[in-house]
Amino acid sequence: MIYTETITINGKQFDHTYSDTYFIERDGVRYSDAVDPLNSGRWYTETDIPLPERELTAEEVLDIITGGAT
Repeated sequence: MIYTETITINGKQFDHTYSDTYFIERDGVRYSDAVDPLNSGRWYTETDIPLPERELTAEEVLDIITGGAT
């Protein structure tokens, strides 16, 4: 099942989309989860490809991208 929630990163709100079991996909690109500008209108579909046993959290990914400067 695909879930979407609003999260706050550095004081800004974003849409966080993810599946509890499978990868999600948009325009042929596969994601474990997606963080988009609030109300961007981006839609994702659920694949039939199972997620690995453990994925990084959105916060862990952000730390990697920003070098831990969150």
